[in-house]
Amino acid sequence: MVFSSLFFLFLFLPLNLIIYNLVTSLKAKNLILIIFSLIFYAWGEPIWISLLIFSATIDYFNGKIIEKNRGNFKAKSTLAFSIFINISLLVFFKYYGFVVESINQTLNLTLTYKEFGLPIGISFYTFQTLSYTIDVYRGKVSSQKSYLKFLMFVSLFHQLVAGPIVRYKDIAKEIEYRTVSLSRFNKGILRFINGLGKKVIIANTAGNLAGFFLDGNIENLSVLGSWYGISLFAVQIYFDFSGYSDMAIGLGHMCGFTYRENFNYPYIAKSATDFWRRWHISLGSFFRDYVYIPLGGNKKRHILNLSIVWFLTGLWHGASWNFVLWGLYFGFFIAAEKIFLLKLFAKIPKFFSHLYLILIVLVGWVLFYFENLSQGLKYMGIMFGVSGAQLYSSDIYIRFMNNIYFYILALILSTPIIKIIIMKLKNEFNLNTNKYKPSENILQGVYIVLILIISSSLLVGQSYNPFLYFRF
Repeated sequence: MVFSSLFFLFLFLPLNLIIYNLVTSLKAKNLILIIFSLIFYAWGEPIWISLLIFSATIDYFNGKIIEKNRGNFKAKSTLAFSIFINISLLVFFKYYGFVVESINQTLNLTLTYKEFGLPIGISFYTFQTLSYTIDVYRGKVSSQKSYLKFLMFVSLFHQLVAGPIVRYKDIAKEIEYRTVSLSRFNKGILRFINGLGKKVIIANTAGNLAGFFLDGNIENLSVLGSWYGISLFAVQIYFDFSGYSDMAIGLGHMCGFTYRENFNYPYIAKSATDFWRRWHISLGSFFRDYVYIPLGGNKKRHILNLSIVWFLTGLWHGASWNFVLWGLYFGFFIAAEKIFLLKLFAKIPKFFSHLYLILIVLVGWVLFYFENLSQGLKYMGIMFGVSGAQLYSSDIYIRFMNNIYFYILALILSTPIIKIIIMKLKNEFNLNTNKYKPSENILQGVYIVLILIISSSLLVGQSYNPFLYFRF
């Protein structure tokens, strides 16, 4: 099941919210969330519920053992066991075929293997339970005494299948006690609708336009057409993934949870370092806190540490060498920035550093998009004019002009311009308040209904409308 489906929007979610708010006890609310979360997860692949429950059960008991024996060998060995089990499950289900194929290609063998399929969300909930046992071991949180509360944390359908990666310590207090005011519920609806509009109106449209350039015969592409095509994919993946994160955060507000922000206008960054502080923030902070810093961070072997982190970042995104190369590609630029580039950027106009960032991001998205590396390299060759492609073509010009208003709108919405204007208007008319005032929310209500109607009309006839990060 996906958020951007008519079934979810008009049956599953309303039913969940109605029942959730009808019951009064926290225990009943938690149970409702567990039931709906398991139904949500089982909608397409019911068999993988067992894997989710197994992972939650193992780390529930691991957490209790670690806390009881914190500081001694048993706690260390239990943490090691937790890491081993979680990573083993992730490697087996996500990378088993990739490893066998790599061995076959390297050693010219013909080893066979069975495809199990990728359990949806395994990359996300594995990191959530891992962060829990590590934080319990470090003494940053106490172990959860209630199995049902821990299962609710792991299975919450809000962010289960595509993030943001929610750490236990971020919502530990809200697991034990939470309330939802009218203003917060209203805030959650607005955030959810913003995400829905990002996904259905912008990301899907950009994806349909990008497919002409990226999925067709690239031999016929012009130089400008190749840049236009990959820029459309950049629009698609940003609005698709940030849209999902917005919807997850909005759902959290509706039920009394506060999830971390996952995006902060990454395309306005002026360096690769800054970009990754703004893009998929929950993943970047996970690797920083649980891999980079334990390896030594900036204090020793920081280039090696960066290489390991970015190798893992790329590999996390998919079992394919293009993702590994994409991760190392960004790791290279971040390392170069640490060594000398950031000092150089401080001496030149910001326009040039921003242009540098956009250039390397767009090239990076080519690596990300094409799992066939040779195809991706051909596409890059067209982008930089080394393949003999013409500069532009009339059909590309026509396609660009036919969608120019959409393209400009998408670029504007990928910046904080609209947000800044709204904040200035609120300050001008003294509307910047957290209190719910019906008279001041008429326009907001109209906006919510309008986006819902437009999105619903675009979803009619679509049986399945997945988010891009579902496959990671």
